Amino acid sequence: MNAGLRDELEALDRLSKSLDAQYRIPFTAFRFGWDSILGLVPGVGDAVALAPSVYLIYRANALGARKRTIGRMALNTGLDFTIGAVPVVGDVFDAVYKSNRRNFALLKNDVAHRTSVES
Repeated sequence: MNAGLRDELEALDRLSKSLDAQYRIPFTAFRFGWDSILGLVPGVGDAVALAPSVYLIYRANALGARKRTIGRMALNTGLDFTIGAVPVVGDVFDAVYKSNRRNFALLKNDVAHRTSVES
């Protein structure tokens, strides 16, 4: 894996962590991030949180992720956005589902698969 790709993946990992796992509730293993916090703002919070999630998918596409991977990432993000928009239930779902961490894992696996095939 070249240095540019490694740097890009590290940046996307940091982004997904800040969205889904930046903070930890003390004395527990439960983590949450800005996606959950923004989702608490009625009306606009979920829409604002959608932008960095879409950026993650955009960068995955630019990095050459397979269409299947992009589709799964879009499904995760769509599910998070749709259910996240439901008051109360959506807020809990946002905190538990962690679509951005799932999407980063999909991208990382895609890149690892592609790199092993190229070797």
